[in-house]
Amino acid sequence: MVVDSHCHLADEKFAGDLPGVADRARAAGITSALCILAADEPAEVARAPVVRDAWPEVRFAAAVHPHGAGAYAAAPDRAGVVTREAIRAVDGVVVGEIGLDYHYDFAPRDVQREVFAAQIAAALDLARPVAIHTREASDDTFAVLREAGRGQVRGVMHCFSHGESELRQALDLGFYVSLAGIVTFPKSGALRDVARLVPLDRLLVETDAPFLAPVPHRGKRNEPAWVVETLRVVATMRGMTPEALGSLVTANFIALIGHGSR
Repeated sequence: MVVDSHCHLADEKFAGDLPGVADRARAAGITSALCILAADEPAEVARAPVVRDAWPEVRFAAAVHPHGAGAYAAAPDRAGVVTREAIRAVDGVVVGEIGLDYHYDFAPRDVQREVFAAQIAAALDLARPVAIHTREASDDTFAVLREAGRGQVRGVMHCFSHGESELRQALDLGFYVSLAGIVTFPKSGALRDVARLVPLDRLLVETDAPFLAPVPHRGKRNEPAWVVETLRVVATMRGMTPEALGSLVTANFIALIGHGSR
């Protein structure tokens, strides 16, 4: 058994067969998943009950993604308000995904940082952990986490694909590290080397579905059932059985969401 710690089941790509997606996940031994919602997209937030009906064990996270930060340039704190409202509306257990993306730069970098900080403040107010998206922005991401988080923010580095320095910084903050299907790709040897260093009590696995399908499904629409492929690769790397690692990952997920576990 294992938990998919990050997926987007409210995405329109799942609208046609969500019950089937849930059935396949359960058949594969996936006990639960964390469904990420865009807090500033009312239509997506409104699909949360549909996801819950299809898979009652799913938990929810909500926030303004860094790609959408530009809409809050005039009032970055408003992003925190929107996130708080969405978390309350869906009984969310995580604020996320939040962070910085300097690869696409869909929003000015200073605005991204201000919106990121505002949502960390919301997470602290709500006593929720955060799920972090960071791309080509590691230094600023960790700087904001340290400054706005005041040593109190908890969370997970979503879809970790960085080096040992970034891993050490994440662990120093007390964060969990979540590995996605990228770790199964043939050319991801360097990531697998870093992934071996993640302490077992800080490790999570995810799909980021519908994105980043693992081998042997690469190029297809990803779904939570396929997190077992990532689990198998990581278990082999660690000299463990998938069953043993799955139990540890599940315990880590419960520890991450804390009071929100059930």
